[in-house]
Amino acid sequence: MLNVSNFSPNQKIVETKEKHLIIGAGFVGLGMAEMLKSANIPYDQVDASDDIGGNWYHGVYETAHIISSRKITEFTHFPMPDNYPDFPSAQNMRDYLNSFADHFSLREHIELNLTVSYVRPVENNLWEVSFGNGEQRIYKGVLICNGHHWCKRFPQFPGEFKGEIIHSKDYKHPKQLTGKRVLVIGGGNSACDVAAEAARVGAKSVLSMRESVWFIPKSFAGVPTAELMKWWMPQWLQRLLAYAVIRLTFGTHKSYGLPQPNYQIFTKHPTLNNEVPYYIKHGRITPKPAVRRLDGWEVEFVDGSREAFDLIICATGYYVAYPFLPLELQRVKGATVQCYGGSFFSDYKGLYVIGWGQARGGVGSLISASNSLFMRFLKLQDEINVPIGLVLKEMGQQLPTTHLADPQQIFRQVKLASWLFNVIVKKAHQVDSKYPKFHNQQLPAVQSTEKLSC
Repeated sequence: MLNVSNFSPNQKIVETKEKHLIIGAGFVGLGMAEMLKSANIPYDQVDASDDIGGNWYHGVYETAHIISSRKITEFTHFPMPDNYPDFPSAQNMRDYLNSFADHFSLREHIELNLTVSYVRPVENNLWEVSFGNGEQRIYKGVLICNGHHWCKRFPQFPGEFKGEIIHSKDYKHPKQLTGKRVLVIGGGNSACDVAAEAARVGAKSVLSMRESVWFIPKSFAGVPTAELMKWWMPQWLQRLLAYAVIRLTFGTHKSYGLPQPNYQIFTKHPTLNNEVPYYIKHGRITPKPAVRRLDGWEVEFVDGSREAFDLIICATGYYVAYPFLPLELQRVKGATVQCYGGSFFSDYKGLYVIGWGQARGGVGSLISASNSLFMRFLKLQDEINVPIGLVLKEMGQQLPTTHLADPQQIFRQVKLASWLFNVIVKKAHQVDSKYPKFHNQQLPAVQSTEKLSC
């Protein structure tokens, strides 16, 4: 939770108006920092944690491994060590991100234990940033890379439970499950990982899913499944390939006592997991439908069955949240941020929301592919007065309708935009001439009674 503090109008404001600010020092934030540094664009970077790494530092359980693959997750220009497995562990990922920061000398620009309280546009299209320690600074632009695995989403059920209820983000190690009757709610990757862990060390493991999911094996014929998808493949072909891999590996859902999923694969974030089908076959995981109500130590499911538990773990996802932005800039609709090009607003310049989407595949390869294009957009923003988002809007781009993204499509779009960038530049200057008096709408300083939280 981030609370907005009251700042005295007489308080000294540190002017850093020739710099950009990066909020967050996780995977995306470090990737953006390396891009700005390589382009000699001055910046500062802050993170609320006491170390870098984002979710890989403070958010995952100790037994976690990536679900895509090493080759897809790594930054293309900074490969992971050859001795890393195809699916590196959480510790591998922390070590890798620390090595990345050291290799590119990023730490000198990172301020840790510094929380952003409020970000607002001020005169001359600049941005005022207020921090939890009472400091204020003026920046040319702000890159928001605070991640989307921190604002926990909890389900609401009637009744009361006498045991413990936690979110999957609060699950850290198998000792929390040892000897316990565990109910895991959810059908995503974290839910399946925790249910499999409970199958190994718990007294009972039950996985409650509102609907069946497509279990995709993490590897097929010795190759990480994510690496089977190529940049030139349209989504229908990727789907066909995924269905074939699933059928050849697991068979049908009926074989596991599960109903067939009622959606096409890839219309929801995929679940890459081999262990849940394995443990269902061994009787170590019991699949159940959605929860109807809580009743003491028992849970009643929508099929009328009841089970007793000691611990409920809600692997029910996260909200996309930017509590440090004023209400006028809260552009989150469901799980999507209403911006153009994945980052740009059409009515405010200098504010960039990055990394909010969920792409199938590793983030490193996507950052490596798109960073040079993003850098060109930043430099183009210096040439024009209107926001880049307005240019993209007038070129016919639509606002996103989903947070899910096909990485192969992103690769193709980045290539196309890079090839046509001169056309974009020409259009940008045409749009700029249409709005010669554009300026960001200034917003008032936050009041002391106002409180923003996720």
